[in-house]
Amino acid sequence: MTPGILGVDIGGTHLKAGVVDAGGKLLADKVRVATPYPNTPEVMLRALVALVKKLPRYDLIAIGFPGVVRDGRVLTAPHFDQVAWADFPLAAELSRHLGGYPARLINDAEMQGLHVIKGRGLELVLTLGTGAGTALFRDGELMPHMELAHHPIHKSKTYNDYIGDKALKKIGKKRWNHRVEKTIDILYALLFYDHLFIGGGNSAHLEGKLPRNITLVSNDAGIEGGAALWRDSASGVEAGRRLA
Repeated sequence: MTPGILGVDIGGTHLKAGVVDAGGKLLADKVRVATPYPNTPEVMLRALVALVKKLPRYDLIAIGFPGVVRDGRVLTAPHFDQVAWADFPLAAELSRHLGGYPARLINDAEMQGLHVIKGRGLELVLTLGTGAGTALFRDGELMPHMELAHHPIHKSKTYNDYIGDKALKKIGKKRWNHRVEKTIDILYALLFYDHLFIGGGNSAHLEGKLPRNITLVSNDAGIEGGAALWRDSASGVEAGRRLA
């Protein structure tokens, strides 16, 4: 049996991982653990190595990280220690800690989007978790990352402040739902998207009927998108496996 692809979904609240096939199907139950704090790269790497020990075989690694990433390196880590994480080569270091298998790194909302988008028109992904993540795709192609989570949305509040987990716990579900509705309206006015996919752990708290162009997606997509991350070129998976 061909080894799978290890999908790692790093969040501000939980670390999740699973092994998927080339189509993104989980080959066994995912595993998760609370995100350790204070969180430095060394602490994160130890937690991830311990987390994936009981998973099936894999020979490629896909990592979703909640911040700005580029060329396998972390540029911003808003939920963690910004100084310690600045310019950290997470893809290379996790690869080294897990046996040298090739690893790719992408923003966590973008990894989720890779699994759920339909590839038609302008598609937006909004993740509701510790903070608020976004990813934008046009006709299936990933657009440059916009860190909307840190953009002001109401007075001095950023998207993270306005609809993040702390806001939900502070103001309760009813007011939080109103804020999410306002956020969706703003995002539509800003981007005029064709379809919006909403994921993340706190999407389970959404109430009321959603418009036809909005779809709630499974939180597992943050792991399952790892397969698509290795399908971004026609021979991406096989090329990676030859390097493994």
